[in-house]
Order: sequence, then structure tokens, then C-alpha cells
Amino acid sequence: MNNIVIGIEGLVGSGKTSICKELLKYIPNSIILHGGNLYRGIVYALMSSEHINIKELKESVKNVNVKELMNRLGVEFKIEDRETVIYINGKKTDDEILQSKEASMAVSITGGNADNTAFYSFARTLIDMYKQKFNVIVSGRDLMNIYPNLDYHLFIEASLDERVKRKLKQYGNDANYEEIKKNILSRDELQEKAGYYKIYDKTIRIDVTDCNTIEESTKKVLQEIHI
Repeated sequence: MNNIVIGIEGLVGSGKTSICKELLKYIPNSIILHGGNLYRGIVYALMSSEHINIKELKESVKNVNVKELMNRLGVEFKIEDRETVIYINGKKTDDEILQSKEASMAVSITGGNADNTAFYSFARTLIDMYKQKFNVIVSGRDLMNIYPNLDYHLFIEASLDERVKRKLKQYGNDANYEEIKKNILSRDELQEKAGYYKIYDKTIRIDVTDCNTIEESTKKVLQEIHI
């Protein structure tokens, strides 16, 4: 049986990353490529090493070659425990940093301004390489353009209120409902402008608003996948 590639995108805060992790329990011989986290690693390295703030970021990455930037900043990823982890100059980067509010907003700003051509080519090569041995779950943005031959393109949706609640739970006591809501709406707008919420003919839209747990959301996704 041939291995498959499952692309999972979704609205900000819809739970797509958690769903990907949960899918590892159900899809045999599978790994996750967190494309979003690799992008977050690049942005984090740029902001850390070159002291660029979010306001300056848009101009700093305008038309920049993301793959060249990745090489210059020493950003790479490896597969550990069946999913990608990010290294910057040989040091593993904490997932909490990559998933922070600041990193999330920075990535939303970067994606629509940088030149992703070489980065997308790099990503396609990686996916093809891993597909030879594994069923590949790819989490990220613009996946149909990165890898047009996806066996499944799933788009995870949830109501705004539910997405805010999930982010509140993720960020903990320091979070504020209205602040998180504003952040999500801003990121939604940036994603829309960048074309990252596009629905294609093969896209399967899955609304997980009424799912109370990641397990429930994942089982709803699994109904659409046939291995």
C-alpha cells in the first residue's frame, strides 16, 4: 500500500495542531511535519538574532527568500518522536516559544510578504522524501500550493467564540478574552489577505465547534480519511 500525505489547515485557534498530534495515535506509520513551526522558528530567530520587532518585521521580510533566510539564521528541523522539532544554531527551540502570541502574530505578518518560492520547493522535497517511508501529516498554511498532490486537504473550522476559549486555555492566566479575540481577528485578516484561507475543490471542511475534546475533533477528522 502506498503512503499518503494529509494536509491540515484551519482557522486560527481551531485546534489543528492538537488534532495533528492526536492523529498519530490512529494513523499507522505516520509522522507530522509542522510547517508552521518551521516558519515560526525562522521568524523567532530573525527577531532574536537581529533584534527586529513585530512592527519592523513586515518591511524586513518583504520579498526576502525564506529558504536563504533559514540557512543564514541556522534554522533546521528534525523528526523526533514522530514529529518535527525546530533547532536554531544547533539548539532545540521550546515549543512554548514557537506557539506564543508574539510568534503567532509575527508569522501571520511574514507569510504574506516574504518570497516563499524556494521554501515551498524545499518543503515539497522534504514531503516526497518522508513519504517514501511514512504516512505524512502536514500542518501549515497554503498547503495546496506547497504540495498540490495532497491525498487529503482538510480545513478545520470553529466559531470565533470557541476559538477564543481554546486560546484562553492555551495561554493560561495571563490571557484576556477581548485581547485574544482582537488578536485572532487580526490574524484572520492577515491570513485572508495572504490567501491562506482559500478553499479548493478537493478541500474537506470540518467544523469542530461542538467538539468538547481534541479526541472528539480528531474522530470527526478521521471520518474523512480512508487508509
